[in-house]
Amino acid sequence: MLDYLYLALYKFFAFVLKLLPSFIVQKCIVAMAWLAYHLSSKHRNRIQKHLHLAFGSVFTKKEQKEIGIEAFINLLDTVFGIIRRDSMSKKDVLQNITFEGSEIIKQYQEEGKNFILITGHYGNWELLSQSIAIEFDLRLVGVGRKIDSAVMDKVLKKNREQFNVEMIYKKGALKESMRVIKEGKTLGILTDQAIRKNQSIDVEFFGHQATHTPLASLLSRKFKLDLIPAYIDREDYLNYTVKIYPPIKYLKTENQEEDLAILTQLQSDIMEKVIRQNPKQWFWMHRRWKGI
Repeated sequence: MLDYLYLALYKFFAFVLKLLPSFIVQKCIVAMAWLAYHLSSKHRNRIQKHLHLAFGSVFTKKEQKEIGIEAFINLLDTVFGIIRRDSMSKKDVLQNITFEGSEIIKQYQEEGKNFILITGHYGNWELLSQSIAIEFDLRLVGVGRKIDSAVMDKVLKKNREQFNVEMIYKKGALKESMRVIKEGKTLGILTDQAIRKNQSIDVEFFGHQATHTPLASLLSRKFKLDLIPAYIDREDYLNYTVKIYPPIKYLKTENQEEDLAILTQLQSDIMEKVIRQNPKQWFWMHRRWKGI
């Protein structure tokens, strides 16, 4: 029963987003983000705690509030963007997106070399995968959590696949990722999720220990694939910039443990660098530092 309620809500919002002018949708997103920030004391406190953990007393209470609301705006923009793009053409998806560092991916393509794309919950992360898949004509496969609703999971699967993006799920992700790479597809991994201690590698993130997925490092080392970081900035409520950063070169010596530790810390470092450049774009309500 819940599945069909979710589907009805999805279709309702799809109709509303198509009907309303963009500037009205933008105002609604801002209002909803403001409400979410003020009504959810749990998430508000977590945002403030994480900002203090990462930046100390750099930000005033007012600035913390602005960053917190922007984090909710990014989340809503990501969710509504999925719905809005359901009826878009590939050309329309790219209409308001600027790419920086495109030559990095193009060079790999010219040389016939595959790579692993790494990113995080930054800006409109769903739009990032779709825009890169379209722009560079990639068969991009993301790794994520399966949605509890089977009906909605099917809807999102169809939505992503129309823009050259497929999904594999966390359960059995290593085996499935290896299959994807052997098929010549490009793997995309969100690297900023806190995971169980026994499944992770410890890294330093904003001066504090955090758990980090070893998946990208393991695959990079095994298949000798470089890691290309890419993140998307929401410039305003209509325009975005995809920034592609210099690759993290694969590392394979006789010391596997050390190789994995180095590769994983480098992923954490680039994520931190990107967040420091624009803290308003990151998903601060996420429990990145579990136990702190």
